[in-house]
Amino acid sequence: MTGVGHMLRSVLSFYRDGFRRMTTGRILWKIILIKLFVIFIVLRIFFFKPVMSGLSPQQKQTRVATAVLSAP
Repeated sequence: MTGVGHMLRSVLSFYRDGFRRMTTGRILWKIILIKLFVIFIVLRIFFFKPVMSGLSPQQKQTRVATAVLSAP
C-alpha cells in the first residue's frame, strides 16, 4: 500500500507544482470557468424555465405520480 500511496502523492505533487508555475494557463482556466458559469447558470435562469412552474400542487402530484407509474 505504501507504493500506491507514494505514487499518488508524487502525482498530486506534480500537478500542484504545475498549477503553481502556470502563467498563461491561469488566464485560460479563468476563461473556461467563466464560460462554464455562463453556460450552466445564466442560460438556465433565463432560457430553461421549470416544467411545472405554473401548476398547482395537486397537478404537480398528478404529473409525478403518472410519470412514476408509467415508467418501464
